[in-house]
Amino acid sequence: MIRTVRHSLSLLLSLAALALIPAAPTTVNAADSNARMELPAPNKTGGMPLMQALAQRRSIKTGFSGAALSPQQLSDLLWATWGVNREDGRRTAPTAMNRQDVRLYVALESGVWLYEPAHALVKVLDGDWRAQMGGGSLTLLYAVPQGNEWGGAHVGSLYQNAGLFCASAGLGNYVHVSGLHALDGKLPLTEGWKIFIVQTVGLLK
Repeated sequence: MIRTVRHSLSLLLSLAALALIPAAPTTVNAADSNARMELPAPNKTGGMPLMQALAQRRSIKTGFSGAALSPQQLSDLLWATWGVNREDGRRTAPTAMNRQDVRLYVALESGVWLYEPAHALVKVLDGDWRAQMGGGSLTLLYAVPQGNEWGGAHVGSLYQNAGLFCASAGLGNYVHVSGLHALDGKLPLTEGWKIFIVQTVGLLK
C-alpha cells in the first residue's frame, strides 16, 4: 500500500515538473494567412541606363518560364514599383498631394501578399492564383479607392516603374485586365477599394 502511494506521488511530481518546462517556440507557417516576409534591402545602384531601359520597355505576353524570381529580384521589383526612396516616407512613384492611395499586392506561388512601406510583405490570401491572372512568375495587383479621380494616373505611375525595372532586369511583363476579378470576394480589400488593373511579371525561357 505504502509502495503504491509512493509510486503515485512520484508520478504526480514528474508530471508537474514536465508542465513547468517551457514549450518549444513555434514558427509561422508560410501557408498561414498574416505571415510576414521581410525582403532583402533593395539594390539601388547599377541596372540599365534610363534611356536604354526606355528603349527596351515593351509588353511581353508569352514565353514565361514560370520560375520564381529570386528574393533579391522580388525586392528590387517591389521597391522600384512603390518603395520608399526618401527619409520623409515619399515613394518612387508620385501621387496627387502625396496621398499614396495605392495598395500594391503581389500574387506568388505561396499566396497573395500586401507590400508594406517598411519593405516587407504580409500575406492576405492563401493559394496560387497566378494562372487565373496571366501566369508568369508573379502578378502585381494595384488597388485604389473607388471614385478616386486620380487613381488611374497613380496606378499608371507604378506600373510604368515596374515595366522599366523589368526592361532593365531582362524580365517580361504586361499590364492587363484579364483575370481582374479573379479574387473578387476573396481578397480582403478595405471597403470602398477595388483592384484597378493587374500586371504579369516573369522570367523568360
